[in-house]
Amino acid sequence: MRCKAAAAMGLKAGGAGKLRLPSVVAAVARSRMMKLWVLRATTTVLLWTCLVQLTAVGETWGPRVLMGWPSCRTARLAMTGPVAEKAVLPPRRVYRNNGYLMVSCNGGLNQMRAAICDMVAIARHLNVTLIVPELDKTSFWNDPSEFQDIFDVEHFITSLRGEVRILRELPPRMKQRVEVGMFHSMPPISWSDISYYHNQILPLIQKHKVLHLNRTDARLANNGLPLDIQKLRCRVNYASLKFTPQIEELGRRVIRILRKNGPFLVLHLRYEMDMLAFSGCTEGCTREEADELTRMRYAYPWWKEKVIDSYVKRKDGFCPLTPEEIALVLRALEIDRSMQIYIAAGEIYGGKRRMASLTSAYPNVVRKETLLEPSDLRFFQNHSSQMAALDYLVSLESDIFVPTYDGNMAKVVEGHRRFMGFKKTILLDRKIIIDLVDRYKSGSLPWDEFSKLVKSVHANRMGSASRRTVIPDKPKEEDYFYANPQECLRDPNLLRAL
Repeated sequence: MRCKAAAAMGLKAGGAGKLRLPSVVAAVARSRMMKLWVLRATTTVLLWTCLVQLTAVGETWGPRVLMGWPSCRTARLAMTGPVAEKAVLPPRRVYRNNGYLMVSCNGGLNQMRAAICDMVAIARHLNVTLIVPELDKTSFWNDPSEFQDIFDVEHFITSLRGEVRILRELPPRMKQRVEVGMFHSMPPISWSDISYYHNQILPLIQKHKVLHLNRTDARLANNGLPLDIQKLRCRVNYASLKFTPQIEELGRRVIRILRKNGPFLVLHLRYEMDMLAFSGCTEGCTREEADELTRMRYAYPWWKEKVIDSYVKRKDGFCPLTPEEIALVLRALEIDRSMQIYIAAGEIYGGKRRMASLTSAYPNVVRKETLLEPSDLRFFQNHSSQMAALDYLVSLESDIFVPTYDGNMAKVVEGHRRFMGFKKTILLDRKIIIDLVDRYKSGSLPWDEFSKLVKSVHANRMGSASRRTVIPDKPKEEDYFYANPQECLRDPNLLRAL
């Protein structure tokens, strides 16, 4: 009996032990699963964190770290398609900044263009930071355009980052100094060599931190400058000073229209009211027109020469050729009558009456206003510098360029065309032309002889390679650097890559 009872109790005890075992095992299993889940979750978070970090690094290090790994950028490209690759920028030039240079350009588009090139070269030499130049808004043309309205400002800054630091505006701390008058403003001396800027201008920048040059026309010498300065002037002019995409595209459209109809000659007919008033040249004008031009000359105080003898000035070759005179010259040079003549100029003084001789000799006289729709030029109206930019682009691409006066546009385009491969540019000798024209009109010189002499005089004045004339102590009378940048040219068929 005791054995059976003991056995019965043993079975109950054993049975009770078997009943408790599953719950214990289950608890242990749940604990292990929880730990495994936490481990997996932690591992997943860590992996995603590493992946995000590596992807971000891959945007910068690219193939060196994550060759072939997809990134957010590649995923976006896959969805939106390819985008244009950014141009490779030159490495920034690192230098100790000596201060900030602000400049206010004066004059028309091409006078300001040359000045900007000079100011970049000066800023580079002085190791200063150049602020994007301010354009003239108070001259005769009264053009309110800002730098970025005419030139591609981003390209200007980035293309020169390997030479000089250029900012759109002064840093806040420097701007505050200017606002309270803690800066120096002055006009630099005209035609100065680089030693003037190093010895006199640089100390002023270092003293005042900010220097403002309030006039910039012809403030750097034509000759006697280091080669790297001359080359930088060219680089700015021919590579960094691009017009805005809108101006460039409209210029290309005008050129396409002209090219569709054959070769074309650009005539820079500098016979606008402001030029005639400034120069005092009144050949062919009525008495009323001459009086109007005189009144205008006296109305502008910065035009210093007031009493002018038009007859003497014309005989000396210092007047722009009239439309009648240039018509005779083009005929004498045997320019084909069917040639398109594109007028790169503003409104011609005297209008159709003065243009009659030219349009009679050359029926295909056109202007941007006749080639484009009014809507194309809507945003350019009352912006003479933007209009001049269009004429500049067309002038560069013409088969022949003929300026009737040696103003800033004539000179700068002449030099640019030399840089482009010595494209044909007829540089008129106005003094000889006036003598020949007057003799022809008086009947003392037959047409055949007149034509022969005009061609003979200009046989070597076609924009070919030549040395720049240097006249010591008379920079205004010597050849202008931007008309013949010989340091940047090699031979008639090659361009020097800058």
